[in-house]
Amino acid sequence: MITRRRLAALAGLPLLPAPVLGQGSWPDRAVTLVVPWAAGGSTDAVARILAQRLSQDTGRSFVVDNRTGANGTIGFNSVARARPDGTTLLVSTVSTYAMAPWLYQLPYDNERDFVGIGLLAAMPIIMVVNPAFPARSVQEYVEIARRPNSRLTYANSGTGSSTHLATELFLQEARIEVTDVGYRGGAPAVQAVLANETPMVFQAASGILPHIQSGALRALGVASAQRSPLAPEIPTFAEQGLPGVVVEEHIALQGPAGLPAEIIQRANQAAKAAMEAPETRQRLAALAVVPTVGTPEAWPEYFRAENAKWRDMIRARNIRVQ
Repeated sequence: MITRRRLAALAGLPLLPAPVLGQGSWPDRAVTLVVPWAAGGSTDAVARILAQRLSQDTGRSFVVDNRTGANGTIGFNSVARARPDGTTLLVSTVSTYAMAPWLYQLPYDNERDFVGIGLLAAMPIIMVVNPAFPARSVQEYVEIARRPNSRLTYANSGTGSSTHLATELFLQEARIEVTDVGYRGGAPAVQAVLANETPMVFQAASGILPHIQSGALRALGVASAQRSPLAPEIPTFAEQGLPGVVVEEHIALQGPAGLPAEIIQRANQAAKAAMEAPETRQRLAALAVVPTVGTPEAWPEYFRAENAKWRDMIRARNIRVQ
């Protein structure tokens, strides 16, 4: 449960000094943060919080531009074609920069057309069941799934989505098969489990923490490398014998290829100060989002590892978007 004490702990970092961005090679114009998803979603909310804080810290105008369609690839393509002068940046998610390349034909080169400024935040993904389902742990769920004629199903919020692929990764690592039941989005999938139409779903914490806290859903595991500070009582899959089940809906900041190193570093420093400000951390915690700011230097290894991981899993599970 997210208590006031936990929110205070999440917001406990000191306010870092804001970097000065209006000097040197950065053009003295407004900066557009392209979000490849519709307004109102979690990624859009994070981008708007970031833009507001960056504008406040730097005195420069940061605006959000929602470029939607084609599972995020339209927004990505607009940034790939943008001038690399620091006035157009991309707020991206792992589902688009590491999963989509292995599911869709892209109008851009996912690796060559972008540079990574760094990770921004993560939305934990949690496996939940209807309380009527007998399993109280991941191990118990696997045992039930392995029974002859178990005929289990799970709610699929959209083929190729991060939560769908998280579920498929779990099935692969657990060596079980469970039939998916398709729904048009995360909210309908969660509602299906609440109504016990199907007993299980993987979903981002933002969509299910209130249901977990009320007892309407039972959490079996969080697909993070460590327990989430948002719900530290939920064990990881690694703690339950499945160390390969690590999936987080990471949000990152990218730019078009050719972005000067000086601008990359300044943007990263500004984003770090903005995301780690106590007020920002409080606002993100209310969205079930945890700041996980990374560096430009760490991006290439992370990017390659995530792409290889999802390429291999998608091919092994023969996942195709119709």
